[in-house]
Amino acid sequence: MTITAPAPIPAHPVAPIDPMRNHARAAGIFYLLTFASSIPALILIGPILHNAGYVTGAGQDTRVLWGCLLDAVNALTAVGSAVALYPVVKRQNQSLALGFVTSRMLEAAVIMIGVVSLLAVVTMRQDFAGSAGGDAATLTVTANALVDVRNWTFLLGPGLMPAFNAVLLGTLLHRSRLVPRIIPAVGLIGAPLRLAAMRRTSVPSLAIAASPTGPALTITTVSPVCTSSLRVSTS
Repeated sequence: MTITAPAPIPAHPVAPIDPMRNHARAAGIFYLLTFASSIPALILIGPILHNAGYVTGAGQDTRVLWGCLLDAVNALTAVGSAVALYPVVKRQNQSLALGFVTSRMLEAAVIMIGVVSLLAVVTMRQDFAGSAGGDAATLTVTANALVDVRNWTFLLGPGLMPAFNAVLLGTLLHRSRLVPRIIPAVGLIGAPLRLAAMRRTSVPSLAIAASPTGPALTITTVSPVCTSSLRVSTS
């Protein structure tokens, strides 16, 4: 008598996980963290930006330090979003993809210069409060100069660089057809408009020019929209 072993039941094939989907998801998360950190940071550092006598006054150091921390998070997430998207978009044009990463890194570096400038003002205020006979006039001039440095970094970093980011990323996504073409087209149209608006920007109007509710809203929002659509397309 021969006993026949039952035929093995074939296992269901497991669909391979597309790594590009994970990269696109990570980029979307980084962009969300960018918005979640940059807007509260601008509110928290308000006292040091709008009070010319901050360095010699009582100050709100804890609040300002939290704002500087969020600005640093903003800079790190800018780099993270570009690095996460690089493997996805380099298949279209590696030079443009590398340019996008470089642009985001430059934006992050400029933001960090502003963070360090404000941290220096906080340190000067603490040193002045703990010393007797300090030169208040000299400290005030130096602190205001450091705040002006931060204002210029705000203009050149979050204000100007998103236009270049939109051109590079919009071109890559428009060529790849991984997302509906209307989405990168918004960034490609908005980028020159943003550059034109920057020409009319003066330092006292930085809060309006580079505000998330200003003309840059179209450009800065097109990237997370693109990455969200990209995640769906690569699934």
